[in-house]
Amino acid sequence: MENGSLEEWLHQSINRNESDIVRNLSFFQRVNVAIDVAYALEYLHHQCETTIIHCDLKPNNILLDQEMVGHISDFGLAKILSADRLNYSTNQSSSIGLRGTIGYAPPEYGMGSELSTKGDVYSYGILLLKIFTGKRPTDDMFKEGLSIHNFVEAALPEQVIEITDPILLQERARQGTLKEFTLNDKHLQHLNSIFEIGLTCSAESPTERMDMSDVVSKLCSIRVKLLHPTRVHRERQALYIAQSTGT
Repeated sequence: MENGSLEEWLHQSINRNESDIVRNLSFFQRVNVAIDVAYALEYLHHQCETTIIHCDLKPNNILLDQEMVGHISDFGLAKILSADRLNYSTNQSSSIGLRGTIGYAPPEYGMGSELSTKGDVYSYGILLLKIFTGKRPTDDMFKEGLSIHNFVEAALPEQVIEITDPILLQERARQGTLKEFTLNDKHLQHLNSIFEIGLTCSAESPTERMDMSDVVSKLCSIRVKLLHPTRVHRERQALYIAQSTGT
């Protein structure tokens, strides 16, 4: 798509030329993309005729269109979840450890558990933590028992600034001016809430993870509190409703 992948926006290429424009996502854009992806997963899990499990959710598989709306791509590992769970074969169950990407794949897949929507929820939780910390789950700092999940968990709520992507702490205004935009108390409060959603989604136990419908509801509530209702916001919501109902 026109604006490439989410990964390209969160991490500049080391092969970037000096003449290339540095692209960064603002706080509001990250919230919007997180909601876009949550809506897409909620659709796959609950709105399709049969449940679809993506199995490989990660920033490289989130593409941004001309309007910076996030879209889930690459369904090469996706599975349709039969209404009859007994249709899963032994071979499917035993090969689950190969599905997904290191850092984003849920721990139960590595132990031979069946594919489930909760696996996608785990990957989404890690994705959400990455979007706002700016750190990959495979970062060199995450070793000897430290993971992006417990890195964030240990910092909340008092040290949220320390774990937030530095780009977000002092970003330039989206209008192209040199006016600085600094996260205020309201943003920090909502960042805490976003991180908490990410932590719940990436809980080790599948039963403790949120449903994507609840994720959508909570993130949309945060966005409403952050942004004043605008024509753009109303049109975006109308688009989601139309896509969900097929109208």
